[in-house]
Amino acid sequence: MENVTSKKSTKAKVQKFGSFLSGMVMPNIGAFIAWGVITALFIETGWAPNAKLAEMVSPMLTYLLPLLIGYTGGGIVYGQRGSVVGAIATFGIIAGSGIPMFIGAMIMGPLGGWVIKKFDDLFKDKIRAGFEMLVNNFSAGLLGFALAILAFYGIGPVVERLTNLMASGVESIINANLLPLANIFIEPAKILFLNNAINHGILTPIGAEQALEAGKSILFLLETNPGPGLGVLLAFSLFGKGAAKSSAPGAVIIHFLGGIHEIYFPYVMMKPMLFLAVIAGGVSGTFTFQLLDAGLQATASPGSILAIIGMTPKGGYLPVILGVLVATIVSFLVSMVILKADKNDGDDFATQKEKVAASKAESKGQVVSETIVVEKSNNPSIEDVKKIIFACDAGMGSSAMGASILRDKVKKAGLNLSVTNSAINNLSDDDEALIITQEELTERAKAKSPSSLHVSVDNFLSSPKYDEVVEKLKKLN
Repeated sequence: MENVTSKKSTKAKVQKFGSFLSGMVMPNIGAFIAWGVITALFIETGWAPNAKLAEMVSPMLTYLLPLLIGYTGGGIVYGQRGSVVGAIATFGIIAGSGIPMFIGAMIMGPLGGWVIKKFDDLFKDKIRAGFEMLVNNFSAGLLGFALAILAFYGIGPVVERLTNLMASGVESIINANLLPLANIFIEPAKILFLNNAINHGILTPIGAEQALEAGKSILFLLETNPGPGLGVLLAFSLFGKGAAKSSAPGAVIIHFLGGIHEIYFPYVMMKPMLFLAVIAGGVSGTFTFQLLDAGLQATASPGSILAIIGMTPKGGYLPVILGVLVATIVSFLVSMVILKADKNDGDDFATQKEKVAASKAESKGQVVSETIVVEKSNNPSIEDVKKIIFACDAGMGSSAMGASILRDKVKKAGLNLSVTNSAINNLSDDDEALIITQEELTERAKAKSPSSLHVSVDNFLSSPKYDEVVEKLKKLN
């Protein structure tokens, strides 16, 4: 029993750490896309070669992107002061190395935020009145200075060697034609809500360094390939049963064009044999990418086919499209066999999703509430709700879609409430907010905003709890 509990705890910690890493990258995806567009257009082999404008490519990759990551990482730990010290520390590691320091930024940014937070905690009650601004400014400057020197001489060279070692390892795996095996781990991990952590916490930093040298990287395609999920949804559209079959065609559009991969997760979790389908699709797709030398110039986020095509280098469309197509076909065929062999008549799809969510919550030691609202110790009431916030790891993607769905319901009900989406790390304690999260993330949301009301759902894009929330709020108004 202790061993099982330990495994669950370890998984939760890994999930939280991965979310923290992706939380530094996701808010800055726009900058990565800007760099990718500039690269695609203006380098010598681009669509509109321009030597002058191409001079922006290297400085953006070397300085701008790592600094943004370090700034964001420091802010996650300790707000604006953490951001400033984190950026200063990050610049030290950038200047002390000869490669783009994405991994270094993920170290120095949070470290800078943590150091200034500890300083403030230690001295906040010891500063004489009138000297607060002086101490605040000089403490941030001097601690940032010290961390920059430490990063320049100590941490930077170590991270550079580790980064080169990891890059060599990835290159060795690619040369040995073993990269497709990575999808054996990537596909199940995605469905366990580690998708952003894998893509933006691990693959994006290494892929960006490869793209600087080779002009593209296959690593940008490993997690973002929509083919495995598309195959599952197409199979449900043709061979599924009940609500799962009727909802699958709409999910295809959201997944493939919108890039919201989370929408197919409940379909796989309700029939665990379908893990074999997405693994087979992922492995075959990556094999095709590697065989045809496919790659993207920058990360595609969200994982929409439109974003993937937009980040594809000139002349590289056919290998990318074929890789997605092969992944889709293989996943579809495996899913078809599994669904046709399934003799279960099937319950209502919503009921199945609730059962899966309840099982997952119980396996994590969470209490499955019979009511939709989780009340906190200070007993907030739904009467106090002035805003609704959808929160997920990145504050984009699935939470944005969920917010859009509920916003439409709120508007039709005539309620004057704001409905927004946010990253969990950006939540602040708010006794006027009702926060909606997926089951796996509710505990983290409660820790960030204990005074709020919390609603847990299994799927942002299809939950009967939305109607319950709207009805309760409508009666109050």
